[in-house]
Amino acid sequence: MASSLLRARQNTHRTVVERATDDFLRHLREGNASPHTIKAYAGDLDVFAAYVGSRDWKTIDHIAIRGFLSHLYDKGLGKTSVARALAAVRSLYRWLAQEGVVEQNPAKLVSTPKLAKKLPRVPTIEEMNSVLDGKMPEVASFPERDRLMMELLYGCGIRNSELVGISLDDIRMSAEAILIRGKGKKERYVPFGGSARVALVTYLPWRQQLLATVKKTTPALLINQRGGRLTTRSVGRIVKRIAVAKGLSPDVHPHTLRHAFGTHMLEEGADLRAIQELLGHERLATTQRYTQLSVKHVMNVYDQTHPRAK
Repeated sequence: MASSLLRARQNTHRTVVERATDDFLRHLREGNASPHTIKAYAGDLDVFAAYVGSRDWKTIDHIAIRGFLSHLYDKGLGKTSVARALAAVRSLYRWLAQEGVVEQNPAKLVSTPKLAKKLPRVPTIEEMNSVLDGKMPEVASFPERDRLMMELLYGCGIRNSELVGISLDDIRMSAEAILIRGKGKKERYVPFGGSARVALVTYLPWRQQLLATVKKTTPALLINQRGGRLTTRSVGRIVKRIAVAKGLSPDVHPHTLRHAFGTHMLEEGADLRAIQELLGHERLATTQRYTQLSVKHVMNVYDQTHPRAK
């Protein structure tokens, strides 16, 4: 009873924006939004709530929101971070309008910071083959697992979060496919090739031996040396170490291999909608980013090989 009263008293001291943010984030969780999206929105909206303080919705206009963005710039945030914060505020207002709390979205009147269009550097097919052919480098602490990890990231084009979420029961060995749980808990089957199959068959006995040694059981496919499920942060570190050891840029991360998957399939003639399905993109426009990468590659080939381009 006392704790209920304390919570009620604390809630009355929270501002209008803080209470709305709590409800909005709860709505996102119930709608199975990505944990990364929820975490990013929570951080940005906490800063927004602190900036507007005790003001109510009627007094928070587009000028106030522009002031919020200026405040972020003053704190040293870059355009990408400021754009993300504005997107969070817009999403909050969109939900408030749906709930009938506000009549209009003043954040719509605020222009998004113009971001430099940078196409990510994607390793070539030859570079990826050089990484995956031959032995794993000495920096690989668990070579059998790390090879499978690289094969799945590049060979299936899955996200880091999807990779670490794979359990043994998700693998359909006879069909050479894996059940992947993507954003918003949407499921899709992704095929894997012969190289991934070999890596999988090689890794599984080592996995079993490790779990027997540490006396643990887990449904997770990819595990750490203690027998726990591998984390996205660990995957990022391992990918970077292996990439650098194999002569690739230190900028390589798990998502680079996903980009490479889409780009290389497109360059080899794959249908864009098939790539969309494999990547688990909701919108074709997201997949079309890979056409930009492919066109860049084609232009480089033209410049280097056509006699009239030199």
